[in-house]
Amino acid sequence: TPLNDASTRSHCIFTVIIESRPTNSELKTISRLNLVDLSGSERVGRTQVGGKLLKEACSINLSLHYLEHVIICLQKKMKGENVFVPFRNSLMTLVLKDSLGGNCKTKMISTVLLEEWSVMESLTTCNFAQRVALIQNKVSKNEAVDTRILIARLKGENDLLKKELE
Repeated sequence: TPLNDASTRSHCIFTVIIESRPTNSELKTISRLNLVDLSGSERVGRTQVGGKLLKEACSINLSLHYLEHVIICLQKKMKGENVFVPFRNSLMTLVLKDSLGGNCKTKMISTVLLEEWSVMESLTTCNFAQRVALIQNKVSKNEAVDTRILIARLKGENDLLKKELE
């Protein structure tokens, strides 16, 4: 855009999933790391873009709107209100469901410009970061049974029992 010619104009989510399992155990521990780079929301009127760039900017702003809506609903839920949290409104909020009020530790880094022309965008970013910081997640150990190992162990026990019966 005219305000940032190096912008990719897209969001990026990079997920790393780590599974660990002690030897001879069907119980595994799962950790997920989401690294998220949100595209900035620039006011379309200020950028004076049209055509494809306008369509991209509108899509980005809409996905950020859905993210903001989820965060607001989570805050209301923390205050005891009975509200529906619309994680399915966008793919981004659905993918980040655990990071947003779920079973994850969440950290947010915001980038702001100190240029006079970007004060409003920087304030909006700071307000957004503050709302994210107020979200409380319920973190617990992620453990699951590795069904492949459990099935293999049960088949082995079944074979031993059949041999005993013979």
